[in-house]
Amino acid sequence: MSSLAVLRGVDAVTVPVPDLDQGLQFYRDQLGHELVWRNDAVGQVGLRLPESQAELVLSTNLEYAVNWLVRSVSEAVETIIGAGGKVILQPTQIPVGQLAVVNDPFGNALVLLDLSAGPYVTDVDGRVLGVQPPAADQP
Repeated sequence: MSSLAVLRGVDAVTVPVPDLDQGLQFYRDQLGHELVWRNDAVGQVGLRLPESQAELVLSTNLEYAVNWLVRSVSEAVETIIGAGGKVILQPTQIPVGQLAVVNDPFGNALVLLDLSAGPYVTDVDGRVLGVQPPAADQP
């Protein structure tokens, strides 16, 4: 059954901050999290969680949330609706793929994310230069 599981892993935990530099001063400089990427255009920075594949994403415009990695946002939304869930935010393109927000039947918000466009490409300072499309043999 686990190979069919909709929620594949935690991609990130989003933490709201009033300003990216203030957030970095606390989470990077004081708590020791390494900068992975920074995208000022979307008001976000990604920090490494050293014992996880997930990232800590500081954001100036998103609420605190767990971002669940799925194979396909569209398919995950369809499955969750069929199981009694409700769409809060329809699938939307984001730089790295698609994102949607659904509620489970109990009212819990689930932020769904796929990386269908590929991961960020960054310079040596972590500033986002673009997106690396997935290899042709990747789903």
